[in-house]
Amino acid sequence: MKKLRDVPSPGPEAYDRARTALRTAMGEPAATVVRPKRWFSWPKVSVAAVGAAAVAAAVVMGMSGGSVPAGPSDAAPQAVEAPLVKLASAVQAAGTQPGDASLIINTKFGPDDKPDLYYTLYTDKGQQFTGDSAKTLGDAVAQGHAEPATPYDGKVMAAARLAAKGDVDKARIAMITASNNVLGVGLSPAEAEKAWAAYQAENAERFRKLGKPVPAPKPRPTGKDLENLVNNHLWSNTEHALFANAADSEVRAGVLKLYATIPDMVVGKTNVDGQAALTLTPPPAILGGGADVLTINADNGLPIREEITSAESSKRYVVNYKSSRVTLADVAAGKI
Repeated sequence: MKKLRDVPSPGPEAYDRARTALRTAMGEPAATVVRPKRWFSWPKVSVAAVGAAAVAAAVVMGMSGGSVPAGPSDAAPQAVEAPLVKLASAVQAAGTQPGDASLIINTKFGPDDKPDLYYTLYTDKGQQFTGDSAKTLGDAVAQGHAEPATPYDGKVMAAARLAAKGDVDKARIAMITASNNVLGVGLSPAEAEKAWAAYQAENAERFRKLGKPVPAPKPRPTGKDLENLVNNHLWSNTEHALFANAADSEVRAGVLKLYATIPDMVVGKTNVDGQAALTLTPPPAILGGGADVLTINADNGLPIREEITSAESSKRYVVNYKSSRVTLADVAAGKI
């Protein structure tokens, strides 16, 4: 794979799309989300190779026999809701800057502290362009090498916009179910049980076709396990929307409102390079025991930094973000 040097490096969102495509094809409920997409250093490979690699990674890391979270939980504590909802209102009032696309530049630092740079351009028409430098991104735009839009991308963006417009409860369910709805989110208890039973039957049939022993049926998650899965997917899917299209004020405002619905998330104050910032720290239980701290600008909500600590290895990863509105013409001309 490393010898395929004739195409631009895929962006981190390619992992998400491949994982989503796999889950859609398999009908597999998502387990607790393990999110390597913003710290893996991908070789320069073709889209097909990325898909194969992502499928392998998704099978190992993204599907541990869990299930998609279902249903919104109770409203978040006021201590969390107040600052994020207030910031969301300010973001909406400021509006989106001129341009026809949102650019986000990610600089990732893994345990070896070597930086990996990624450029992701999300257009107002729903296309994505990626590159590992301003030049490769510009070349991709100039040559029209857009990555195809996926239903998942469209769903997370639509959910964020719905939250921004005020229907947060409906948007929350839409964001949680952006990948699938195996547990019947928003359905009656009977319908949800039926959806889960259908999944169990489909899962058993897949194992039979593979010639493998059929696993014993699993009951639908309940109680705290269900709540943690709900908030895990809300956190991860909402972050996808933010990191793909942060410079769009409507998407960003909706993201902030959805974050405010996660119970027990701690919102703190800090300062990054002279700018006031907020830290968002979800409870470890929804991250499978790991840690994830997202730092955003306190005035405009743009992402600044994310610090992730793996539950399995205790390794720490840092991602820095820069977001802005741009025009496709400028990017194609190398004006970034």
